[in-house]
Amino acid sequence: MANPTDPFSASIIPFEVPEQMRAFAEKGVSQARDSYAKFKDAAETHNGTIEAVFTSASKGYSEYSAKLMEMMKANTTASLDFAQELLGVKSPSEAIELWTSHAKKQYETLTAQAKALAELSQKVTTEAVEPIKTSASKLFKPAA
Repeated sequence: MANPTDPFSASIIPFEVPEQMRAFAEKGVSQARDSYAKFKDAAETHNGTIEAVFTSASKGYSEYSAKLMEMMKANTTASLDFAQELLGVKSPSEAIELWTSHAKKQYETLTAQAKALAELSQKVTTEAVEPIKTSASKLFKPAA
Protein backbone atom coordinates (compact mmCIF):
# COMPACT_ATOMS: atom_id res chain seq x y z
CA MET A 1 0.00 0.00 0.00
CA ALA A 2 1.17 3.51 -0.74
CA ASN A 3 2.27 5.88 1.97
CA PRO A 4 -0.49 8.53 2.41
CA THR A 5 2.03 11.20 3.50
CA ASP A 6 4.20 10.75 0.39
CA PRO A 7 3.00 13.41 -2.10
CA PHE A 8 4.54 11.45 -5.01
CA SER A 9 2.76 8.25 -4.18
CA ALA A 10 0.93 6.75 -7.14
CA SER A 11 -2.22 6.36 -5.07
CA ILE A 12 -2.43 10.11 -4.40
CA ILE A 13 -1.14 11.66 -7.65
CA PRO A 14 -1.30 9.45 -10.66
CA PHE A 15 1.73 10.83 -12.55
CA GLU A 16 2.92 9.33 -15.77
CA VAL A 17 5.61 10.90 -18.00
CA PRO A 18 4.24 11.34 -21.52
CA GLU A 19 6.15 9.42 -24.19
CA GLN A 20 7.12 12.61 -26.04
CA MET A 21 8.65 14.08 -22.87
CA ARG A 22 10.52 10.84 -22.19
CA ALA A 23 11.86 10.75 -25.77
CA PHE A 24 12.86 14.42 -25.54
CA ALA A 25 14.70 13.82 -22.25
CA GLU A 26 16.46 10.73 -23.60
CA LYS A 27 17.50 12.63 -26.70
CA GLY A 28 18.90 15.45 -24.53
CA VAL A 29 20.89 12.99 -22.40
CA SER A 30 22.18 11.27 -25.53
CA GLN A 31 23.27 14.59 -27.05
CA ALA A 32 24.95 15.60 -23.79
CA ARG A 33 26.90 12.31 -23.76
CA ASP A 34 27.93 12.81 -27.40
CA SER A 35 29.00 16.40 -26.69
CA TYR A 36 31.02 15.29 -23.68
CA ALA A 37 32.72 12.56 -25.72
CA LYS A 38 33.62 15.09 -28.44
CA PHE A 39 34.89 17.55 -25.85
CA LYS A 40 36.98 14.84 -24.18
CA ASP A 41 38.48 13.76 -27.54
CA ALA A 42 39.25 17.37 -28.44
CA ALA A 43 40.89 17.98 -25.05
CA GLU A 44 43.05 14.87 -25.41
CA THR A 45 43.99 15.90 -28.95
CA HIS A 46 44.91 19.40 -27.77
CA ASN A 47 47.08 17.98 -24.99
CA GLY A 48 48.92 15.90 -27.57
CA THR A 49 49.24 18.95 -29.81
CA ILE A 50 50.68 21.07 -27.01
CA GLU A 51 53.20 18.35 -26.16
CA ALA A 52 54.20 18.13 -29.83
CA VAL A 53 54.63 21.91 -30.04
CA PHE A 54 56.86 21.99 -26.96
CA THR A 55 58.90 19.02 -28.17
CA SER A 56 59.40 20.61 -31.57
CA ALA A 57 60.21 24.01 -30.07
CA SER A 58 62.70 22.47 -27.65
CA LYS A 59 64.42 20.60 -30.47
CA GLY A 60 64.50 23.79 -32.54
CA TYR A 61 65.90 25.80 -29.64
CA SER A 62 68.68 23.25 -29.19
CA GLU A 63 69.48 23.35 -32.90
CA TYR A 64 69.49 27.17 -32.86
CA SER A 65 71.73 27.30 -29.78
CA ALA A 66 74.17 24.83 -31.34
CA LYS A 67 74.33 26.97 -34.49
CA LEU A 68 74.98 30.10 -32.43
CA MET A 69 77.79 28.37 -30.53
CA GLU A 70 79.32 27.18 -33.80
CA MET A 71 79.22 30.74 -35.18
CA MET A 72 80.67 32.22 -32.00
CA LYS A 73 83.53 29.72 -32.12
CA ALA A 74 84.24 30.56 -35.79
CA ASN A 75 84.15 34.32 -35.09
CA THR A 76 86.42 33.98 -32.06
CA THR A 77 88.90 31.86 -34.00
CA ALA A 78 88.89 34.41 -36.85
CA SER A 79 89.53 37.26 -34.39
CA LEU A 80 92.39 35.40 -32.69
CA ASP A 81 93.92 34.52 -36.07
CA PHE A 82 93.68 38.17 -37.10
CA ALA A 83 95.34 39.31 -33.87
CA GLN A 84 98.16 36.82 -34.41
CA GLU A 85 98.67 37.97 -38.02
CA LEU A 86 98.58 41.60 -36.89
CA LEU A 87 101.46 40.93 -34.51
CA GLY A 88 103.58 39.81 -37.47
CA VAL A 89 103.16 42.90 -39.68
CA LYS A 90 106.28 44.89 -40.58
CA SER A 91 104.74 48.20 -41.72
CA PRO A 92 101.66 50.37 -41.23
CA SER A 93 100.56 49.80 -44.82
CA GLU A 94 100.72 46.03 -44.28
CA ALA A 95 98.63 46.45 -41.10
CA ILE A 96 96.00 48.51 -42.95
CA GLU A 97 95.88 45.94 -45.75
CA LEU A 98 95.47 43.11 -43.23
CA TRP A 99 92.83 45.07 -41.30
CA THR A 100 90.86 45.83 -44.47
CA SER A 101 91.02 42.21 -45.58
CA HIS A 102 89.89 40.98 -42.17
CA ALA A 103 87.02 43.50 -42.02
CA LYS A 104 85.80 42.43 -45.46
CA LYS A 105 85.93 38.73 -44.52
CA GLN A 106 84.11 39.38 -41.23
CA TYR A 107 81.39 41.39 -42.98
CA GLU A 108 80.83 38.55 -45.45
CA THR A 109 80.88 35.98 -42.66
CA LEU A 110 78.43 37.92 -40.47
CA THR A 111 76.10 38.46 -43.43
CA ALA A 112 76.11 34.72 -44.21
CA GLN A 113 75.61 33.89 -40.52
CA ALA A 114 72.66 36.28 -40.21
CA LYS A 115 71.07 34.70 -43.28
CA ALA A 116 71.65 31.19 -41.90
CA LEU A 117 70.11 32.15 -38.52
CA ALA A 118 67.09 33.73 -40.24
CA GLU A 119 66.55 30.55 -42.27
CA LEU A 120 66.96 28.38 -39.18
CA SER A 121 64.50 30.57 -37.25
CA GLN A 122 61.96 30.21 -40.05
CA LYS A 123 62.45 26.44 -40.11
CA VAL A 124 62.14 26.10 -36.32
CA THR A 125 59.01 28.27 -36.26
CA THR A 126 57.41 26.32 -39.09
CA GLU A 127 58.16 23.00 -37.38
CA ALA A 128 56.87 24.24 -34.03
CA VAL A 129 53.58 25.45 -35.55
CA GLU A 130 53.02 22.31 -37.65
CA PRO A 131 51.29 20.30 -34.86
CA ILE A 132 48.85 23.19 -34.30
CA LYS A 133 48.16 23.42 -38.01
CA THR A 134 47.57 19.68 -38.27
CA SER A 135 45.28 19.63 -35.23
CA ALA A 136 43.29 22.62 -36.50
CA SER A 137 42.83 21.03 -39.92
CA LYS A 138 41.35 17.94 -38.24
CA LEU A 139 38.96 19.99 -36.11
CA PHE A 140 37.91 22.52 -38.74
CA LYS A 141 37.35 20.66 -41.97
CA PRO A 142 36.52 22.86 -44.95
CA ALA A 143 32.90 22.88 -46.04
CA ALA A 144 32.17 20.66 -49.02
